[in-house]
Amino acid sequence: MATATAAKSKAKPAAKAAATPRAKRAAKKAAAPAATEHKLRIRIRAYEHKILDLSVKQIMDTAARFDAIVVGPVPLPTEIKRWTVNRSTFVHKDAREQFEMRIHKRLVDIMNPSPKVIEALTNLNLPSGVTIDVKMV
Repeated sequence: MATATAAKSKAKPAAKAAATPRAKRAAKKAAAPAATEHKLRIRIRAYEHKILDLSVKQIMDTAARFDAIVVGPVPLPTEIKRWTVNRSTFVHKDAREQFEMRIHKRLVDIMNPSPKVIEALTNLNLPSGVTIDVKMV
C-alpha cells in the first residue's frame, strides 16, 4: 500500500511540470502566426493644438483614401517647459515673470502600410510648426 501512494506522488510532479508558466509561454510562441505585422508609427508634435489636430486629420484622411487600417490618434501627454525670469536686472528681486511653452503630441499607427500609402504620406504638405517623426515598427 505504501508503494501505491509513493507511485501516485511521483506521477503528480511530472504532470505539474508540464503545466508550468514557462511551458505555457513556449507553447504560445510555437502557436503564434509566422506572418509579421508591420506598423508605421507617426508621432506628431506642435505648439498649437488646433494646427496639430488639423494635421492629424489630414494624415488620417490620406491613409483612409488608400484603405489603410489606422489606429489613433492617441493623445500623448503635453510637454510643458516653464521659466521664471527676474523683471528687473538689479534691485527688484520679488518682481518676476513666468513663461511656459506647451508642446502638444499625438500618435497615429498605420497597420501594414502599402507603398502607395507611404508615398502619399511623404508628399503631404503640412503647416509650419508641425514636426513629424515616422518609424517602421
